[in-house]
Amino acid sequence: MSPILNQAFHCPSVPAEVMDRLWEAGWRHFGPHFYRYSLSVDDGGVRTITPLRLDLAQFHASKSQRRVLRKNEDLRCEFLPATLSMQARMMFQRHKTRFKDNVPDDLDTFLSETPATTPCTCQECRIYLGQELIAISYLDIGQQATSAVYGLFEPEHSARSLGTLTLLKEIEHSQTLGCQYYYPGYATVEPSPYDYKKQLHGLEVLDWESGTWSPLPRSIPGR
Repeated sequence: MSPILNQAFHCPSVPAEVMDRLWEAGWRHFGPHFYRYSLSVDDGGVRTITPLRLDLAQFHASKSQRRVLRKNEDLRCEFLPATLSMQARMMFQRHKTRFKDNVPDDLDTFLSETPATTPCTCQECRIYLGQELIAISYLDIGQQATSAVYGLFEPEHSARSLGTLTLLKEIEHSQTLGCQYYYPGYATVEPSPYDYKKQLHGLEVLDWESGTWSPLPRSIPGR
């Protein structure tokens, strides 16, 4: 039986090589607050948490992911140092209406007051339709790895699958940086809204007990 973990610590500044080791051990963070846990509870019951990471050398886009890229060829993408802008805060308030469980109050839940540098280097992926900003995601940069922090988009453009698009753009950017791994965050063993994270070729899953990573079985349709 795997151990039940519920651990946390606070640290405002972490070197890139240490971030790599923390992600490898299953740690995540919101601002300077670091955490890892193996179980969660929502309206659907107890969920078994499973950290994921993507071996970037093994990744290739699936048929459905290529469709998302083609559908959004009219959009412009750029990566900049992360900011906690009023524009992003307002988009978050519209974005969070999509959720029913564990709805956070605001974007400050996920980011520090200086997100570009605290607790580590962080960039934001900005997606534009013409001059309109319609999606933002935040990506931590380590030495040999990157890690997704949070993504949001304008609900009126939900048909574009912008959550998948920003994920794919983060992967592409991580490859451009020469990184080995991309951490898309936690998922659950049980079905959940985060199953889209499992639909990536080259995924690995962490065994909490042994601390080792192994390939995620390709059991999700469409992968």
